[in-house]
Amino acid sequence: MTDQNYAVPGHPGLEQAARRIADRSCAAVSFDIFDTILWRRTPRPADVFGLVAARLRKAGKCPEWISDADFRRMRVKAERISRTGQEALGTEVSLFGIWRSMPLSLFPDATLDELVRAEIDAERELTEVDLDIAELIRLAKDNDLPIVLVSDTYFTEEQLGHLLDRPELEALKDARIFRSHEHGLDKASGLWDIVLSDLGRRPEQLLHIGDNPVADVEIPGELGIRTVHYERADEALVELLEREGEPQDPFGPYSPDLDPVDGDFGLTSLRAKTLKAHAPSGPSSTRFAWRYGAAVIGPVMTGFAEWVARKAHEAGTPVVWCPMREGELLAELVESAARARGWDVKAKPVWLSRQVTSIAALDSADRHSIHEFVRKRHQLTVRQLLEMLHLRVGEVPHLAQDLDTVLDNDDIVGRLAVALTETPHLVNRLAVTATAARERLIRSLREVGALDRPDLTLVDLGWGGTIQLQLARVLRLAGIDIAPAGLYLATDNRSERVLLAGLRAEGYLGQAGHPLETVGAIVRSPEVLEQSVNALCGSLIDFADDGTPVLGVAAGSDAQNAERSAIHDGIRAFQHQWNRYVTASDGSWPILTGIGRDRLANILVSALKLPTAEEASVFGNWEHEDNFGSEMVTRVLPEDLVPAVPYLSPSDLDDLGMRDSFWPALLAASDPHLGAAARAVRAGVIDPAMFEPAGEPSATSVRYRTTEGEWFDGADRRVRINHNGLSFARMDVEASDIEEIALAVPGRPALVRVDWIEARVIAGGRPQTLRWTTPEDFARVHYEDCTWLGANMVEFHSPLAAIWLPLAARAGAPVSSFQLTVAFAMLPRSRSGLGHRMPAAGRTQRLSAKVRDELREHGPSGLAVGAARIAVRKLRNR
Repeated sequence: MTDQNYAVPGHPGLEQAARRIADRSCAAVSFDIFDTILWRRTPRPADVFGLVAARLRKAGKCPEWISDADFRRMRVKAERISRTGQEALGTEVSLFGIWRSMPLSLFPDATLDELVRAEIDAERELTEVDLDIAELIRLAKDNDLPIVLVSDTYFTEEQLGHLLDRPELEALKDARIFRSHEHGLDKASGLWDIVLSDLGRRPEQLLHIGDNPVADVEIPGELGIRTVHYERADEALVELLEREGEPQDPFGPYSPDLDPVDGDFGLTSLRAKTLKAHAPSGPSSTRFAWRYGAAVIGPVMTGFAEWVARKAHEAGTPVVWCPMREGELLAELVESAARARGWDVKAKPVWLSRQVTSIAALDSADRHSIHEFVRKRHQLTVRQLLEMLHLRVGEVPHLAQDLDTVLDNDDIVGRLAVALTETPHLVNRLAVTATAARERLIRSLREVGALDRPDLTLVDLGWGGTIQLQLARVLRLAGIDIAPAGLYLATDNRSERVLLAGLRAEGYLGQAGHPLETVGAIVRSPEVLEQSVNALCGSLIDFADDGTPVLGVAAGSDAQNAERSAIHDGIRAFQHQWNRYVTASDGSWPILTGIGRDRLANILVSALKLPTAEEASVFGNWEHEDNFGSEMVTRVLPEDLVPAVPYLSPSDLDDLGMRDSFWPALLAASDPHLGAAARAVRAGVIDPAMFEPAGEPSATSVRYRTTEGEWFDGADRRVRINHNGLSFARMDVEASDIEEIALAVPGRPALVRVDWIEARVIAGGRPQTLRWTTPEDFARVHYEDCTWLGANMVEFHSPLAAIWLPLAARAGAPVSSFQLTVAFAMLPRSRSGLGHRMPAAGRTQRLSAKVRDELREHGPSGLAVGAARIAVRKLRNR
C-alpha cells in the first residue's frame, strides 16, 4: 500500500513519515540513496559525466578535443554496452565494467583505477545531502529503528561509503546497504524480496522513502511495504525546465550552461525541493502565483540579493539602501543573504522615486528644463502638472481654460513651457517648489540615516539608473558631498548617463544594455517583475513637511494583491531553502555568479519571452500604474488589444511599443495558436518571413493633413498575414492641428476586408476614441484611388491608394496626436494594375449614409454645406 501525499507543512509525505517513525508504527525504515538521501548539483544524473570530462581535461588525462558533451555521450553509450555484455551481473554492472567499454586508448595517461576514481570523486563533489531526509534519518536513529539503504546502483559498498561519509549522515554508520550490483537484481526484479528476507520483517513493518515512482513506490507497494514517494520535479516544474531549454530526456542532449566545478549550482534540485516543501492554500490563482515566485522570481532574486550582500561586504559598506517600493522586500532578502554568509551587511528601505527626485533635481526654471521635465511623463494634463509643481491656477490664469488638456506633443509642451517661465514671479515660484522638494527629500534621508556616511549605495531592480542620477544632482545642489552608487538587477543603455556622470552603477544580470538578449527582454517587459517585488502600496509622489511619505493610489484589486503577496512568499521560500544549504556548508556553498548568473538570466528571460497560458490568465488581469506623475492605470494584458489578438503575427508583437503592451509575449500566450507561432519563431523552428506576403513587401501607412491644408508623412507598419490569414497595423503620430488622415491599408493593389479601424485621438486637448466598424461608417468616408465595394470591402488600386478619415470632424476639434489601429484581411492583386476591377458599391448606398449624417448633425441646411465641402476637396485633388 502507498501513503498519499498529505497537504501538511514540509514535503508532502515526509511529515507523515516522521509521525510514523516517532510513534514507532514501523519496525524498520529504508531509504533510496540517489535523489533521496543525496542529490546532485546537475539537472540530470548523467550530466555529471560531462563534468568528469572537465576534471580529466584539467588534470591532463583527457584530450582537449573531447568536449564535455562528447564525453557524456560516450559514457552513456559505454554503460549501455556494458549492461548487454559479459560483465553484467544480472540486471546490474560495475563501474569498472562500464569503463572497460570506454575507448581507453583515448586516455593513455590515466589508468583504469584513476579513471574510475575520477568519476567517483566527481560524484562526491557534486552530490549534496538532502537536509530533510537527513532529519528523518536522525529521527529514526533516535527512535532506535533499524535503518537500511536500498539502491539500484553500480557503485560498490566501498564507493557508496565514500559518497555517504558526511557529518550530516552520521546516523547511517550502522545502516545496512542492499545494492543491485551486489545481488544481481534491481528493485523491480527481486531486490525487495532479498531485503525483507534478510531483515526478517513482514512487508507492512517496513517504511520506505524514495524518489522513483516504480522502483520505490509501485513495486514495494505491491508487496505490502508502506512507501513515501519523495518526488523531485513535478510536472509543472518539468514544463518550466523545458521552457528554459533544459533537456528532459535522462540521456538526451547535454545540459547547457553547467559550471565545471559547481554544475547547475543546485538550482534545479532546490527549485524542486521548494515547490514540494510547501502547499499554500487559497484560490488556484494564488497558489499558482506562489509557485511562480518560488520557481521563477525566487531564484533570480536570491542570486541578486546574495550578489548585493557580497559587493557590500567586499567594499566595506555596512548599510545599503533599497528605494521603495521594491525596497521592503529587497532589504529583507539582502539581509537574509548576508546573515547566511556571515557578512556584516545591513539593508534598509528608503523612500525614493523618480517623481520626487525629478522635482527636487530641478536646478533651473528655464524653458528647456520644463520641457524635458514634462516630456518624460506620459499624457500628463495641465492640471496634474500644476499640482505636481505646487502652482495654483490663479498664478497662471491664462491656463485656467486648459486644465484638462493633455500634454501630448512637443508643440503643446513647448507653449506650456513658455507660459510657465514668461514672468519672474513664475520662475521664482518654480525655483521655490524645487528647493522645497529638495529640502523635504534631504530631511527624509537624514532622518533614516542614509546621509550619515560618506557613501550611499542604492539597491534597486534598475533599468536606467534615473533615481540615482537625479539623487546625485539633488545632493550636489544641496551641497552634500556624497556620490550615490547603485547596485541593480539590470541596467539598460540609458544608464550611460549615470556612468558619464562619474557614478558607480553595476548590474547583476546585465549592465548598460549588455548582454542585449537578457537586458532587452527584462526592460521590454518589466511590469510583472516589478510588481512581484513591490510592496502593496502606491508610489511615492511627495513628502509632507514632517517628512512623512505621501503616496499615490495603489493599483490592483484584492485578488491581484493576494497574488502579489503569494509571489513574495514564494520568493522567500526559495531563498530560505537556498540559505539552509549555505548555512549547512559552512561557507563553501557556491555563489551565483558567472555561469550561475547566466542560468538565472535564462530562467527570467525564458519566463518573459515564453509565458504560458496559465501565466496569461493570472497576470493578464493585473493593473499597473504609470508611476511617474500621471494617474494612468492600465492592465498588463491591455483591453484594447484583446480584439486584435486574432489578427496578430509574431512579428507584430515585436512592433508593439511599451505603451501598447507591457508584455507582448503574454498577449501571445493568451491565444494558443499565436502563442505556438511565437514560440516556434523564438526557437528558430520557423522563419518569421512565413508571415510575410509573397513577393515584394508592402506597408500599411498613414499620412495626415493639417488645418493649413498641408500633407505630411505619418508612420507605417509592415504588412504581414498571420496563421488566421489576417493582418494588423498600429501607428502613432504626434503633430499639431491634424484635420484628416489618409490610410493606405495594404500599401499595394489588393482586395481588402477592413474589419475595424480605431483612432485614439487627443482633440482639443481631450482624449477620444473614434471607430469605423459598420457598413454605414465606411459609406461615409472618402476613397482615394480605391473603390468601396459595399459593407467593409475595399479594392485598393495602387500603393498609395487610401481611405481618408476625417478625424477633426468626427472629434469636433483639430487633433494633436493619434494612435491608429486597423485590423484587416488582404487578397493581393497584381502590381501591374491589370486585371478585372470589382464594381463599386451603389452611389445611392453611399449618398444615403452621407445624407443621414448631414441631416442628423446639421439639419436640411447641412446638405448644402456638405456638397460644397465635396466640391472643394475635388478641386484640391486636381
